[in-house]
Amino acid sequence: MTLEHLKRFRQDLYELLGKGADATMDLMDAVLTTKSVQSFAELSLSPVFRRKWPSLYEAIEDVRPQRDELMKLCINKIPDIQDKRIILAGDHTPWSRLYAATLKDRTYQHGPKVISGDPITLGYGYSTIAWIPEESGSWALPLCHERITSFDNPLTKAAFQIKKVCCQLKVRPLTL
Repeated sequence: MTLEHLKRFRQDLYELLGKGADATMDLMDAVLTTKSVQSFAELSLSPVFRRKWPSLYEAIEDVRPQRDELMKLCINKIPDIQDKRIILAGDHTPWSRLYAATLKDRTYQHGPKVISGDPITLGYGYSTIAWIPEESGSWALPLCHERITSFDNPLTKAAFQIKKVCCQLKVRPLTL
């Protein structure tokens, strides 16, 4: 990707973020360039975050990205590979929220041993569909990332997301 491609991508992304886009872009840059973060407020100390710490919360509260358009923007970054099928991978990640009794719609989540060695936790689950390049490395491009509500399960959510992504693809993917 050339510098011009990166600039165009950032501009396209900025336009999809809506209100709070400036603070959100600064927050994303801080997340990407800060090696180790101990707290959310610590991101405001990053040299690339040009605002004061309350703007961190503004970035999260005000931004309302056009999710389908954001997904299309990411899909357009997948290179055109002739005669090859791309690989999509689905992942379910639990987010333990054991002590957040007032948090709405918490569900039991199964995953790796999270807190106190127990693979079952109470909290939120998230489903991610990502494009996996066949080249070596650990890089992946997330295309769709959504919370799994109590009305869904990881498999039905992933199937829904894969259908949504496949509608935008030129070739039928291999799905893992």
